[in-house]
Amino acid sequence: MPVCSTVTLTMNPALDVSSEVAAVEPVAKLRCAAPRVDPGGGGINVARVMRRLGEDAACVFPAGGATGQRLVMLLRREGVHIVPVAIAEETREDFTVLETRSGQQYRFVMPGPSLSSTELANCLEAMHLKDVCPAFVVASGSLPPGAPSDFYADIARQARTHGRKLVLDTSGAALKAALDAGVYLVKPNLRELRELTGRALENEADMLGAARAIIAAGGAEIVALSLAENGARLIARDAAWSALAPAITPVSTVGAGDSFVGALVHALATGAALPEALRQAVAAGTAALLSHGTELCTAENVSRLLPQVVVRQI
Repeated sequence: MPVCSTVTLTMNPALDVSSEVAAVEPVAKLRCAAPRVDPGGGGINVARVMRRLGEDAACVFPAGGATGQRLVMLLRREGVHIVPVAIAEETREDFTVLETRSGQQYRFVMPGPSLSSTELANCLEAMHLKDVCPAFVVASGSLPPGAPSDFYADIARQARTHGRKLVLDTSGAALKAALDAGVYLVKPNLRELRELTGRALENEADMLGAARAIIAAGGAEIVALSLAENGARLIARDAAWSALAPAITPVSTVGAGDSFVGALVHALATGAALPEALRQAVAAGTAALLSHGTELCTAENVSRLLPQVVVRQI
């Protein structure tokens, strides 16, 4: 295993299958284009993006059955440094279809396998990698069915004990529990921040206020708020920045959030200041929108879009 600045954890990985069809209709057989198959899951995608941008990350995830074996094979083919944890049940498979007539994308997301208490504990244990002392831990994506909602909170406490910075990208009860434990950086989108706070957050002041309340309560040191076509905000205790996304015509929305996180952590791991990290993250999130199916951002598109991202202090 090479020296890695980052370890990612994906508790509910998937094979992401994508295809195209002229129109999505009931009952009729829908003749699809040849499918594309990609490794999927939040932390897995973060590690893949970091690899593309030149920074290795160790990627921990449970894998089971034939689908899990294929997931491992695809990640090895990309050169991602993986730490698979064997589980009894089959790794899930998700399916995305582009309806070419309308340009609309349909995403079918399966619940994933249930993990036993031993398998959950093995995932936690796998984070302690020999000869690897990462500065950052990224926990990203949903928890598998039946997993305790405080699982990421355990990761937060573990990271703090070992002097690591936890970057968290999840939602719902798992997000709330982890913030109660305290993380380094959290990346909600606007819907997730609204659900977390129970507020409408209809303007900039409300959004910044909600983020600063999380920081003041000790939930996170930094909040990275993604706002889709409106770019993103990065809020720390004493400063905040906004970044506007370049104007593009999206091809697919899959992978934009994971590309954002991957580029953000890559920038922080290589010593970038917060405004520059935000700029790179928005460029990567936008670049992912130019990729087909379940593909992530490419390094070429990130480099091309980077000069177009405008960051300002707010």
